[in-house]
Amino acid sequence: MIFRCQSGYEPHLAREIRPLGLVARNQGGGWLETNTPPDLATISDLCFAHAILPGTEIVAGESVNSLAADIAEFFFSTTHNERFKGRWPLIFDYDTGVDGLSRRVGSVEKFFAELLRKRMSRVAKLGTPALPAHAPGLLRGLFLFFPNFHSAFISREIISGGQRRMADDLLAPSRSYLKIEEAYGILGREPAPRETVVDLGAAPGGWSYSAAKRGARVVAVDNGPLKAGALDNPLITHIEQDAFRFDPTASAATGNAPVNWLFCDLVENPRRVLDAIVVPWLERRWCRRFIVNLKFGRVADLMDLLRDVRARVPAVRVRHLYHDREEITLMGEIPNPKIPNPK
Repeated sequence: MIFRCQSGYEPHLAREIRPLGLVARNQGGGWLETNTPPDLATISDLCFAHAILPGTEIVAGESVNSLAADIAEFFFSTTHNERFKGRWPLIFDYDTGVDGLSRRVGSVEKFFAELLRKRMSRVAKLGTPALPAHAPGLLRGLFLFFPNFHSAFISREIISGGQRRMADDLLAPSRSYLKIEEAYGILGREPAPRETVVDLGAAPGGWSYSAAKRGARVVAVDNGPLKAGALDNPLITHIEQDAFRFDPTASAATGNAPVNWLFCDLVENPRRVLDAIVVPWLERRWCRRFIVNLKFGRVADLMDLLRDVRARVPAVRVRHLYHDREEITLMGEIPNPKIPNPK
């Protein structure tokens, strides 16, 4: 199996999968090769894995033409009686740490595309070089990963964690805006018009701006100033207060009621955020959904923190996002919250 992660975070991924009986046999920039577990369900909700190629085969060749021909033969042999009703992912990926490999892979991809058009012209037109948006889970298509110039791992399936690069917005006050935009897709939800969002640690306002763009009413809690598209936004109420002391049931800004969304992106010890904000908010049912970013840069044992999060936060998805650095993002939805319908 091939696991993909953000480059530089391979050790974290290796430690996360070790309790599942998975051992990294080979690795490089942003990838691990491991044994295959008896049950794929055990790897369906990992934090550091952006994508997984299960049940891979290997194609090898000295030339671009031979590699492309072997890839085409594999694809044709696995598509008998298969119907392609719409767009399907056709992904050529590679180790970004190998100089010149991107050009090599591009040449193989181009030659494969020619072979595909000659044999299956309609199917070729439907192939797209990207995973569909908002689609964590198992997907079918054609997926290749090149660790070097002469071989590739190949699979018809991929398990996507949902992480993906997002488009920036010139009015967004900070790059953290990209994290919240990415998180919506993994959660499968985003703020809606007239919903109420509390954004703890809001300044300079990237997350608040993202919610207000969708018509949500935002209470931005931070002693620091808001900037750019969040500044003077009519849908954003800025409260200059310590985020750890804010109570939505005692604030006129939220109508003295629980809220639809909790956002939290604080430069604080992650255990303090977990203990003083996340767990109390969820236990008191102060919100319907939550997206929380935890900084793990100074954590002694990251795996212990991950275990603690999963044990204490119900129905949580934990991801190391494409736009995360030394941080992880928690997302979830609370059953039966005490939330009034937005009016």
